[in-house]
Amino acid sequence: MLRYALIFFVVALIAGVLGFGGIAAGAAGIAKILFWIFAVLFVISLISNMLKKA
Repeated sequence: MLRYALIFFVVALIAGVLGFGGIAAGAAGIAKILFWIFAVLFVISLISNMLKKA
């Protein structure tokens, strides 16, 4: 999932450089959403792993 967030981030950067504002904003929005989903799932995974070992 983090890989897809990075891909959309790169697409947003390239689109922004080329002047496609709408596409850049859309790709950046998707990248942000995917990053936060990844971060939440990562934290949940860490917490559940610590609880299993305790």
